[in-house]
Amino acid sequence: MVTQLTLLCLPYSGASAMVYSRWRPKLPQWLQLKPVELPGRGARFDEPLQTDMRALAMQLARELQPTLKTPYALFGHSLGALLACEMAHALRALGCPEPVALFASGTAAPTQRADYDRGFAIAKTDAELIEQLRTLNGTSEEVLANDELMSLTLPILRADFLLCGKFEPQQRPLLNCPVHVLGGKADRATTEQLIGWSKETSGSFSVDMLAGGHFFIHEHEAKVLKVIKDQLDIHHRRHAMAATA
Repeated sequence: MVTQLTLLCLPYSGASAMVYSRWRPKLPQWLQLKPVELPGRGARFDEPLQTDMRALAMQLARELQPTLKTPYALFGHSLGALLACEMAHALRALGCPEPVALFASGTAAPTQRADYDRGFAIAKTDAELIEQLRTLNGTSEEVLANDELMSLTLPILRADFLLCGKFEPQQRPLLNCPVHVLGGKADRATTEQLIGWSKETSGSFSVDMLAGGHFFIHEHEAKVLKVIKDQLDIHHRRHAMAATA
C-alpha cells in the first residue's frame, strides 16, 4: 500500500487552478496533486471574486478541511504563495494538523511587501493591468489584444492584485512546518524579500533560485517539480515508516 501525501496548489494572479493540471502525470504515485480553485474562475466562475486574503484563506480552509484525510503540503506561486501561507494558519485555527511543508514561490515574504506591493491597494485600470501583464512576460501580445479574453481575465486579475495590495502581515504564532522558497533569478523579488519567508516558521527553511523570470515555474517546470519531490520525499518516507511501525 502506497502512503499518500496530498499537494494542495494555489494559483497565481489571474490564473485558474488548471495551470497545475499538467503536473499530475509527472509526480510520483504517492503524491496526490490537488489544485485549489479560487472563487470567480474556472469551475467556480459564477462565484464572487474575493479581495480579502484572510477571508478567502478561511473560506478555502473550511471547504478543504473535510477532505484532508492524508498528510498534506501547500504550494503557491506569487499570490498563491501568500494564500498558501494564510491557509496554513487558517487550517491550524480549524484544528487541522499543519502541512508537512509550505512551498512559497515567486514572491516577497509577508513582512517584506511594503515596496513589493506599492500601488496595488488601489484598483488598476484595464490599461494598467495589461501593461502589468506585459511586464511579467507571461502573456502573449496576441492574447493581450484579444478583447473577449481580456474581458474575462481583467476583472479576476484586478481582484487578485487587490488581494495582494490590501494584505497586511499579522502578529501571531509562527508555523512549525518547514518553509521552502523558490525564486527566479530574473524575477523582481529580491534575495532579502525571499529570505524574509524564514520569519514565518520556527521550522527549517531553504531557498532555491532558478533561472528565469516571474514564470520560472513554467519555464523550468522539471526543476521546480524536482525541488518539490525531493523535499516531500523526506516527509513521505517518514510517514510511511510511521504507518508500518
